[in-house]
Amino acid sequence: MTPLSKGLFITFEGIEGSGKSTQVKMLVEALQARAIPYVTTREPGGTAISEAIRSVLLNPDFSMMTPETELLLYCASRAQHTAELILPALNQGKVVICDRYYDSTYAYQGAARELNETLIDYLTQFATYGRIPDLTFLLDVPVQTGLSRIKSRELDRLEKENSAFHQRVREQFLFIANKCRSRYVVLNGEKKPEEIHRQIINALQPFIGEGND
Repeated sequence: MTPLSKGLFITFEGIEGSGKSTQVKMLVEALQARAIPYVTTREPGGTAISEAIRSVLLNPDFSMMTPETELLLYCASRAQHTAELILPALNQGKVVICDRYYDSTYAYQGAARELNETLIDYLTQFATYGRIPDLTFLLDVPVQTGLSRIKSRELDRLEKENSAFHQRVREQFLFIANKCRSRYVVLNGEKKPEEIHRQIINALQPFIGEGND
């Protein structure tokens, strides 16, 4: 299949343990089967500079990091990531699949850290060069379900936050999804991965056509 004329920017959001990584992998396999050019990436990270910032942001040893520092580091990582990877790939007509983008900042640094939303608006516009995702999939699960899925791995600085923190994150994601219905698809993350994947493919049919998924 030929590249999409303007590319397609897809983001996945959700609390920790919601199943985003699994669905990104399944979507990649579907795009490969259709010979659709794509790029997968993540936030924070995606480029050498952004990954270096990620290592600071998620380091559990940096428990003294202030919310303000956290916000600015995320936006710095995003600015580099967007300019160096996301926008060029979209200009080449590729599908860009990103595990988290700026909605996570509104959920984690805005709702959970209680930072000023107007300030986040300004920094987001600056760091994204005004680029909004075309489609966002929110994998929604109860907090205890998500946290139980990750308890066996070594937790990063944000994963180690308490349940109340993650509950505020979840509620904010649902609020954003309700406010931005034109680009959001809310999925029940407790369903079987194959069923969730079918819902994602159905939502993407107007962009990538039908397949054998």
